[in-house]
Amino acid sequence: MPSQKQIKWSQLRVGLTVVFASLTLALLLFLMSGTGGLFAHRITVVSFFDNAGGLRVGAPVRLNGVDIGNVVGMRIVPEKDKQLTPVEVIMKVSTKYGFNLRRDSVTSLDTAGVLGEIYLDIDSSQAVGPPAQDGDVLPTHVHPDFNEVVRSSQSTLQNMDALLKRADRILAFAESGKGSLGKLIYDPTLYDRFSQTVTEFNGIVDQIAKGKGSLGQLINSNDAYDKFVATLDRLNSVVDDLQAGKGTAGKFLKDPSLYNNANDTVANLKKVSEDINAGKGTLGKLAKDDELAKKLDTTMTKLAALTSDLEAGQGTVGKLFKDDTLYNNANQMLVHTGDLVKAIRENPKKYLSIKLHVF
Repeated sequence: MPSQKQIKWSQLRVGLTVVFASLTLALLLFLMSGTGGLFAHRITVVSFFDNAGGLRVGAPVRLNGVDIGNVVGMRIVPEKDKQLTPVEVIMKVSTKYGFNLRRDSVTSLDTAGVLGEIYLDIDSSQAVGPPAQDGDVLPTHVHPDFNEVVRSSQSTLQNMDALLKRADRILAFAESGKGSLGKLIYDPTLYDRFSQTVTEFNGIVDQIAKGKGSLGQLINSNDAYDKFVATLDRLNSVVDDLQAGKGTAGKFLKDPSLYNNANDTVANLKKVSEDINAGKGTLGKLAKDDELAKKLDTTMTKLAALTSDLEAGQGTVGKLFKDDTLYNNANQMLVHTGDLVKAIRENPKKYLSIKLHVF
């Protein structure tokens, strides 16, 4: 049986072994953390955010994806509690990559994967300032929060869900054979009609191939080809005649006298228009002479007044147009004249007697 002294010595060795292993493990973890080692120089930098939700003390700080330090503190600054970025995040970072950590490097909160922890990322891709020093404040860039993205897309998801439900109802309605789409898919009548149509079309093609019908004769007979070739020959002959200047159309295309006559006509028309613009001749005076225009205007005014008087039945001519008395008298006179002529024809001696007086 071991003595009490041996037991205490065994416990002491176990305790020393555990302490030594713990120190060794802590040292290895520290060296593997990428913060620059135990004796690496570190500086403190600060950034301000509107909300540090999910960020914890001890969270890694990464420069372009490389771990360079940790978050050592967070607090709400009293003098900034009414501003947009009241949360102060304090970081201790290694100066090992100080050449790429600058005062205008931008910090932001990011997530390692969809459900990973939140860390602080430093982006120096657009930084051009001097290297960061201890106590510097780095600018921040806020990414949209995952919950905000979900909330903003919630209406879109609801609309998509409604559309999917409608599509499901439409498919169920079609699967039941109802509606035009359902009948199109499940009604065998459409297939039978399509098969019948294909059969009839095959019969038509067979008849055409055998030369039956107008279309079959047109395709299989050489007469249509010969007539088409003859028509082309005639067209070629007509085109040759046109090119040679034969016939009326050929002269119209080739005879320069037509062009000359047209050119002369245009020149004469131009001269006539120039004379009219210059006030020469009857048309020129008609276009340019103000007195003639005034006379024409006066004449038109008088004609308008005269037609108004005629319409009103004023004057002799107006009465001639409007008064029925003249028509009645003329009609009565024609009746009396007709009666007189009739009476003379019936008894001419009564009206046509000649008396001779001898002195």
